[in-house]
Formats: sequence, C-alpha cells, structure tokens
Amino acid sequence: MEDELEPSLRPRTQIQGRILLLTICAAGIGGTFQFGYNLSVINAPTSYIQAFTNETWQARTGEPLPDHLVLLMWSLIVSLYPLGGLFGALLAGPLAITLGRKKSLLVNNIFVVSAAILFGFSRKAGSFEMIMLGRLLVGVNAGVSMNIQPMYLGESAPKELRGAVAMSSAIFTALGIVMGQVVGLRELLGGPQAWPLLLASSLVPGALQLASLPLLPESPRYLLIDCGDTEACLAALRQLRGSGDLAGELEELEEERAACQGCRARRPWELFQHRALRRQVTSLVVLGSAMELCGNDSVYAYASSVFRKAGVPEAKIQYAIIGTGSCELLTAVVSCVVIERVGRRVLLIGGYSLMTCWGSIFTVALCLQSSFPWTLYLAMACIFAFILSFGIGPAGVTGILATELFDQMARPAACMVCGALMWIMLFLVGLGFPFIMEALSHYLYVPFLGVCVCGAIYTGLFLPETKGKTFQEISEELHRLNFPRRAQGPTWRSLEVIQSTEL
Repeated sequence: MEDELEPSLRPRTQIQGRILLLTICAAGIGGTFQFGYNLSVINAPTSYIQAFTNETWQARTGEPLPDHLVLLMWSLIVSLYPLGGLFGALLAGPLAITLGRKKSLLVNNIFVVSAAILFGFSRKAGSFEMIMLGRLLVGVNAGVSMNIQPMYLGESAPKELRGAVAMSSAIFTALGIVMGQVVGLRELLGGPQAWPLLLASSLVPGALQLASLPLLPESPRYLLIDCGDTEACLAALRQLRGSGDLAGELEELEEERAACQGCRARRPWELFQHRALRRQVTSLVVLGSAMELCGNDSVYAYASSVFRKAGVPEAKIQYAIIGTGSCELLTAVVSCVVIERVGRRVLLIGGYSLMTCWGSIFTVALCLQSSFPWTLYLAMACIFAFILSFGIGPAGVTGILATELFDQMARPAACMVCGALMWIMLFLVGLGFPFIMEALSHYLYVPFLGVCVCGAIYTGLFLPETKGKTFQEISEELHRLNFPRRAQGPTWRSLEVIQSTEL
C-alpha cells in the first residue's frame, strides 16, 4: 500500500522538505536578526538623539544639559541594550521550558512591539526616557532570541544538517547588522526627522515572525523528552522531514529520552557543581568569553577613524562601514555551507589563528603610519580581513556550543549561562574599550591578540569534534572525557515518561 502511494506523495514530500528552511527563516527574522539590527541601527541617529535629549531637558528646566551629561545620557541609552540582553538571557531558560521553544519566540515579540511604540512616539511626547525604556526592551528581546533560536533550530534539524542549521543564527545576526547599516543611511531613515521611525522599524521583522512562525512545528525533542507527547513529536518530524523513514531518528530520540528519565531540568548554578558537565561548562565559558573579548566589536568601533585617516571622504565612510558588515555576512554564509564538511574545531582554530595574524599586521601598520603613509591602506585591509576571519568560525560556531555539548535537561540552563556571559562581556568591552584605546594607543589590539591565541589553543587541546554525531553520541563521548578512568559509560535510568518542566 505504501509503495503504491509513494509516487503520488513525492511532490508533497518535496514541499514538506522545505518546511525546515521556512522554519529557519521564520525563527531567524524575528530572532538573531533583531539582535544584529538593533545593535547597528543605533549608530546612525547618534547626534540627533543627543540633540533631542538636550532640547527636551532645556524645554523642561530652561537650561541646556552640560556636554558631559549629554554624553552620559547617550551612554545610558546605548548600555541599556546589553543590560536588557542580560535580563533576556536569564529569562530564556524558564521560557523555553515552560512555553516551549516556538511559543517562547512568539511571546518574545511583546517586547519588540512595546519598544516600537515607545520609539515611535518618543519625540512627539518629548521624552528621552521612552527611548531608554525602548532600548531596554529590545535588549530583552535580543537576549531571549539569542538563546532560544539556536536551541529551537538545533533540536529541529537532522544530525547531518544540525551544524549548518544552527549556524543560520550567525547569518541572521550578520544580516541584521547590514540591514541596520543600510536602513540607517541618510538617504533612507538616517535623517534628522526620521530617526524615531528608524528605531521603531524593528517592528517589521517582529511582525513577519508573528505571521509565519505559528504555521510551523515545535521542536520534536521538546515535545517528546520534555512533554512526553509521542504523537505530537511524530507529527512535527513528519512536517519537518516529509514522509520518509523516521524510524532511525525516532529511535535516537527514544534513547535520549531514556537517558533523561528521572531527571529534572538543571538550574544554571548546578552546571558548575556537576562533575559530568565539567568540560562542557569550561568550553562554554572559555570560548564564549573569547568570542566577545577577541576584539571584533572593537574593530567596528575603530573602523571609522581608520577609514577617515586613509582619506575616505566623510560622506562615503558610511558605505565603507556597510562593507565591513557585509564581510561578516559573507563569511557566515560560507561557514554555514562548509561546517558539516570541515567540522567545528577546524573553523574555530582557523578563525582565531587568522584573527591573530591580521590583528598583528594591523598593530604594525598603525605603528608605522607616521613613517609610511601607505600602511593606513594596509590597516584598512586588515580590518576587512579580521572581520572575515571572525565570521569564518567564532561568530557562528561558538553560538551552537550550548546546543550540542549539553543534553536536553541541561541545555536551557547552558543557554542562560552562555547568554548572560555574552551580554556581560559585551557591556564590559563597550565600557572599557575607550580607556584601552587611550592607554595603549597603537598597541590597543595586543590584549585581544592574546585572547585569540588562547581561543585557538583551547579549541585544539580540549574541544571535542561534534560533526555528524547524534546528541546521544556527543553525551557519551563527553562522559568518557570527564571520567577518563572509568571504562563503562553512563548508567541510564528506566523508560518512564516524566514531565521535565521545572528549571
């Protein structure tokens, strides 16, 4: 009977085979795209928002704000974004367990809608406090999506494509950065009158996700292991994979469920206390910190001055900045294509090694610029090469570590730790980089080069390869690494359906 129906089901299978791609796009456009977009879109209206803050204060008190207080207000507006991201990262774990992966991404859009309303009416209401609150809310949105989107996509993808699918989060982040730079051009919404609409434009990707994601399936792993709903899991798998043979994947899911029976979802602090998670947590902390402390964000901050010194006209610098964002987008796409061929370790080691090389040349070029003016062009080339190297490995691979190195019970807590770490580091780098630049001058990249070297060495010595392995196989290998003297593997508990919804 099934053989007779197979030819007629082929068109349907092809259509269902595209559901995974649609799931990636729907999760990404309202997920990590928002992170990149709101990270870059704030740069264009800097002077306009500072002027608005000063004018608003003067209208209220009759006196203008001193320059140092205007700068303080602007620093608060910028820094509230990573602060909101930290709150969002801490909120992501409970949301992912209580509501599920897909519903959490949908509910997360409440923050974007609220922020867009605040941004859109801030100038009319004469309130710069509305901008501050809006930045805090989009930060919460980014913190939630940065943690749940890789988890959702990694759990929904087949093992052969899991790395490439999870890497799509980095693609959408880079795409968001580029789109924020493009929309912020003076010719579009970057002018003095349109900046409230520019900030509120994050509503558009949020609306696209609200319209598309409800039509797509929940994570099959969440449905089976956390909810114990075999029928819903099978329906989600059929929607994602088509009408092919699902017996092998179902068997893998059943094995993972058996391993998790009798266990509750781990709390974040328990990850640091459990010896069986020692290598996973160490890798997450070391490589997560390395990604934020490697100096890539600082390259963006330093790019404008290098382009200006190299003779790029002031009106054209904004287009050169778009080129830097496009470089990261290009390499994220390339990494997504090759990650299942070369593996995670090669991309990380290669990325950090190349960043060390280009950062060293960049430092030498800055030191020699007074003697050899042509070295400014070399420094400009190093900026693009550094960003390309970052996009090859650290930008995308680091984000999937929490998904691949931890089991179903520890994954939400691991994403919380990873997200909180990322936002804290982002805040500290943004706060400390101006002082580093002033203190070290042309040698400002020496500390970042040390971080890149450490990232490459740690990956080569301690990070296991996860390419082409099931979550169960990864767990067994990590157990052997954490307990090298034990010959036997972990002892699994009985096959008993338990609702694992407590964080």
